[in-house]
Amino acid sequence: MITAANLESQKSKELAQMAKEKGVAGWHSMRKDELVKALLKVAKQKAKAKSGATRKKTKATAKPTRATKSTAASKKPKQSDSAIAKKIRTEREKQENLKNLSSAVGMARRNTPPEKDRVILIVRDSFWLQAYWEVTRATVQRAKVAMTGLWHNAKPVLRLLEITSDGNTNSVEKVVQEIEIHSGVNNWYVNITEPCKNYRIAIGYTAPGEKFHLISKSNQVCPPPGSSPEGEHWTDITNDVEKYYALSGGHDPRTVSADLQEVFEEKALQPMNAPAFERLGSGVNANGQRFNFQVDAHMIVHGATDPRATVTVAGEPIRLQPDGSFALRLELPDRRQVLPVVASSRDGTHQRTTVLAVERNTKVMEPITNDDKT
Repeated sequence: MITAANLESQKSKELAQMAKEKGVAGWHSMRKDELVKALLKVAKQKAKAKSGATRKKTKATAKPTRATKSTAASKKPKQSDSAIAKKIRTEREKQENLKNLSSAVGMARRNTPPEKDRVILIVRDSFWLQAYWEVTRATVQRAKVAMTGLWHNAKPVLRLLEITSDGNTNSVEKVVQEIEIHSGVNNWYVNITEPCKNYRIAIGYTAPGEKFHLISKSNQVCPPPGSSPEGEHWTDITNDVEKYYALSGGHDPRTVSADLQEVFEEKALQPMNAPAFERLGSGVNANGQRFNFQVDAHMIVHGATDPRATVTVAGEPIRLQPDGSFALRLELPDRRQVLPVVASSRDGTHQRTTVLAVERNTKVMEPITNDDKT
């Protein structure tokens, strides 16, 4: 530290050299006491400048530290909020998927989504019914819009309805079971305790304390008394399709359902033995009092292979006869479709593929009416 005593103890020549090095103006003409005063002044100015620079540096260093802490504190809850929001979104998506009845796998033996909503009820035995349904995406979206704020708590359900008569021509439907279902399936087995009664299934959405949002109702069935339980797969039905079709009311003109017949024909890959006017629908009068005309077309795919082989058509396995032959009836919609037919040997070492490309183009001409001539 430079003090007055230190400077006065030095010679004038040494003080002049110091003043020169410190850049003191006019040092060469100053006396010793003047050199001491000038050097003290320079020392004080430098000490003051150094102290100010240190304070600025300390202040500048402290500010980023506080800012960093503030930023870290603000970021921490944001990260936590983001994780919670992501978890909520994931749970909501899961719930939405469970409600989506149009997402069932393998709804029908075709490569396109269903074009309409339908639910059928099949009698498996005296105490078991099988419900099968198809629901379009548009219907699920309409249900969501119709239920608005209630959709969040809505659940897809099957309602088993018991049909009774009030003594007149009107029938009364009473809910005897409500079964909560979910997406990803389109079959459900329903246990009943009282056979020999008339039942049907309704599918739709319900919310706590609110009205049932109906999507579709099934055909009417009447389970017979005393039959033994059967298998639980479509294979069992297709092996004896006429039996299950009749048990499910397929030949009863009072309860016949076009959807029931369509689904049975799709699953069994064969036409049902119903009268022609029933297969065409309610627009055809069996007595011929109206002049109606309807034309449709299907296609038959048939062939033969090793009886032990596996054959698929458009990815769906088909049943072979004991001699290895097969035949199946398929829909022929108005469009082009490509159907790969694949046969695989039992040991998997051989595979043969035939691709069928089929196109249907239907044109309905204008009707012609001739005046009666007398």
